[in-house]
Amino acid sequence: MRGVTLDAGGLIALDRDERRVVVLLARAAQTSARVTVPATALAQAVRRPERQVRLARLIRQPTTDVVALDRLDATDVGRLLAASGTSDITDAHVVICARRRDEHVVTSDPDDLRLLDPNVRLIPL
Repeated sequence: MRGVTLDAGGLIALDRDERRVVVLLARAAQTSARVTVPATALAQAVRRPERQVRLARLIRQPTTDVVALDRLDATDVGRLLAASGTSDITDAHVVICARRRDEHVVTSDPDDLRLLDPNVRLIPL
């Protein structure tokens, strides 16, 4: 596995200890695959960080990269939203991050992500 990008649904599934995500992330850890967490998705998933132990553990791992929405990504997100006629900044940031790293996206919203990029590689939950 090259690596995976998690959207908010993937992060929430981890927080809920959903087996499929736990197994996927365990396999990623065994192979030292990168895990990408767009900061916008993290913001949607974090509600009570003191209780979200699994999520906190994931973002502290050395193989996890939390990607900020900086000037360059913000511009790319805006362009992607304009091209797709959609408006979800977080979904667009997830797609931009996954494209950059050539990763699959772990998602609970495959239809929304396909509106942004019909070729995005998904691992639907």
